[in-house]
Amino acid sequence: MKDQKFQDCIDACIACAVACQCCATECLRESDVAMLLHCVELDRQCAVVCAATAELMSIGGSHATHLCAECAEICRDCAQECEKHTHMEHCKKCADACRRCAEECEKMASIHA
Repeated sequence: MKDQKFQDCIDACIACAVACQCCATECLRESDVAMLLHCVELDRQCAVVCAATAELMSIGGSHATHLCAECAEICRDCAQECEKHTHMEHCKKCADACRRCAEECEKMASIHA
């Protein structure tokens, strides 16, 4: 990608996808998994959307910025859920990655709106 602003967003999306997958895996290893089911669900959805958004940006897809707006929304939802569980390090890290990704995706969506 020639444009650094795209690369920053791609990097944030990839980091968020990884953080979400790790968080979901660690949530499933916790003793009270039932309490964390919504977190796992959002982690998995967020990871998929972040990975797709990064991939679409990397190929210069014409709908990438539209997907950035959606990605920002699910990242904010996932961060909000993970922030309910910040006593668990994996949820804290995931929430941080989701917030950063949402910010980068919102920048992309607004630049190319």
